[in-house]
Amino acid sequence: MAPRKKLTAAARRAQLIEVGRRAFAQKGYEATSVEEIADRAKVSKPIVYEHFGGKEGLYAVIVDREVEHVVSVISEAIASGSPRERVEQAALAFLNYVKLHPEGFAVLAHDAPITASRGNLSSLLSDVAERVGVVFAVAFKEAGYDAKTAPIYAHALVGMVTFVGQWWTEVRKPPVDKVASHIASLAWMGLRHLPKKPAPIDS
Repeated sequence: MAPRKKLTAAARRAQLIEVGRRAFAQKGYEATSVEEIADRAKVSKPIVYEHFGGKEGLYAVIVDREVEHVVSVISEAIASGSPRERVEQAALAFLNYVKLHPEGFAVLAHDAPITASRGNLSSLLSDVAERVGVVFAVAFKEAGYDAKTAPIYAHALVGMVTFVGQWWTEVRKPPVDKVASHIASLAWMGLRHLPKKPAPIDS
């Protein structure tokens, strides 16, 4: 029997990232140990420490990659089109991420280490909402609305899409493009009839 070929440092690092993503997606950060990751990768614990300095280092690399990917695809989705199209494109881009990268989404939705400055779903949503908010601010200004209120609506849209995405992972229907259309229709109907200066409803 021929000896198993030794992986290069880059290949080993990629393998550990893949193994770690799967473990964190299934069990969350706290419930996953370095021992388990090493066992799944069929390496010794020191190999994990050598590449990432420990569990938190590996987790941080995985999360950073997921966050950058999500922000990238959504930023691209909202880069062109009418305001209505951009709303739907943003929703569809996020839902496609949920569909095509279930382990990555699960990692972001699970618990994160207390010391992490980013790495949970709320930090991701803040990043995404900032990008969407820039687009909203331009559209608001052009329509004669107060651009400073754009972050309110951007966070509302991103939060709505995220919770729908979490629900969709459980039911897996209808298709994500139809879900995105429903979300965009709901959001757009509200934005279309948005008063210049919203006021509390009289009691």
